Amino acid sequence: MTLPLSNRLALVTGASRGIGRAVALELARQGAHVIALARTQGALEFLDDDIRAIGGEATLVPADLTDFDAIDRLGEQLYERWGRLDILIGNAGLLGPLTPLAHVDPPQWKKVFDVNVTANWRLIRSLDLLLRASDAGRCVFVTSGAAHRIKPYWGPYAVSKAALNALARTYAAETANTTGIKVMLANPGPLRTAMRAAAMPGEDPQTLRTPQDFALKLAALVRPEWRETGKLYDFPTDRVIDFEA
Repeated sequence: MTLPLSNRLALVTGASRGIGRAVALELARQGAHVIALARTQGALEFLDDDIRAIGGEATLVPADLTDFDAIDRLGEQLYERWGRLDILIGNAGLLGPLTPLAHVDPPQWKKVFDVNVTANWRLIRSLDLLLRASDAGRCVFVTSGAAHRIKPYWGPYAVSKAALNALARTYAAETANTTGIKVMLANPGPLRTAMRAAAMPGEDPQTLRTPQDFALKLAALVRPEWRETGKLYDFPTDRVIDFEA
């Protein structure tokens, strides 16, 4: 039986834990060769073991997304090895400080934006030609309801996710009529992750859905038959939302 993502090449950032790990496993389960990027070598090796256990294949990329030169080198390496990239999952994210805007230190602000926004722009810049070389390039960037449901003390995270939304929508508009690339944003909502626990320490994690639940839905957004672009998939309501509406 042919799997839905057989022979597809999928790069997943933040792949060593949480949502990224669940997505990497699900894409591998559906037949993709997963290029797993994260900072921690040991955690990537555990992921590789689990992918192999389900009959999948992975290439490990231990790297820090704020090393922008490394992102440029990654694009060159993928071109030399495969000449294309079919799927990009921009998942890696940083919560940052939960504090009044006036109390945020400039280095904290910069680090949140480097990970949540600039790294994704650098990935687009490095991988655009590879995605165009695919017969059905698919991108999904993991966003948050915090980008539009504004509340106090979440400034760096909320502002950076709003910027990520604009970044992805711009790339979607630029590729809509001239390429086969489709670009989506995906909001996982509250899930049982370490980031959620840090943000909501008093919350019972057993009341939340899991990254695996979300990964199954996200995988549908990167199949060759997916046709929407520049829109938001909202996991809590299981619907695709048009930003313009």
